[in-house]
Amino acid sequence: MIRGYEDFLRELGRAGFSLAGGSAKGIWSVVPFSWEEQPYITDSPIRWHTEDPETDPWEWRMRVLEEGRGIAYAKLFFRIGGYITREWYPYFLAVRRGSMDFADCYAEGTLSYQAKRVYEAAKSVPRVLVPELKSMAAFGREENAAFEQALTELQMRMFLTICGQKRRRNKYGEEYGWHCTELTTVEQFWGEDFVLAAGELDPAEAEERIARRVLELNPAAKKGTIRKFIRG
Repeated sequence: MIRGYEDFLRELGRAGFSLAGGSAKGIWSVVPFSWEEQPYITDSPIRWHTEDPETDPWEWRMRVLEEGRGIAYAKLFFRIGGYITREWYPYFLAVRRGSMDFADCYAEGTLSYQAKRVYEAAKSVPRVLVPELKSMAAFGREENAAFEQALTELQMRMFLTICGQKRRRNKYGEEYGWHCTELTTVEQFWGEDFVLAAGELDPAEAEERIARRVLELNPAAKKGTIRKFIRG
């Protein structure tokens, strides 16, 4: 049973990847229950949205990033949050991007124009808060949905990833408002050499390796669900 943050890290390291949010989606999740199911779980110290860094899974999303644990967290699976360790990230990247950079994928027609606007703005700085990125990419208020879709698209295709959270600052340098998600390119997060090496892997072999691990974690996982999980 996962009883706290260290248990979570150990189990995630063993597995290599996990859905976040307490939903396995037919695959696997380190924490097997969501906040909606929490009232019915009485034998676990894990409690969602308490802001306790030891027992609140919501806090672990940013904690693994802030501590530099070699774990990526982003909207990676089924357009929702998930974790992948450094060991397993190259296999997913090989399947979803291979050796192609953003320009290659865009030219191929597999990425949207809205994603292009967001990515070109994001890659111009080392890391950026989401509200600032929206402004940099010149998305108006009427384009909120398109902007959010582009963010998800870029995370699922492994071009952008979450790197932390911060509060915004006014012109005097004073923090204000809620914490905002901070994004960076996958190359900035892992390093150029890491991404290039992942691009050399055989996509079919990478997909097969991930599929075998999914079935080790969840023998009941269905073939179609596994394929969608891996390919994004």
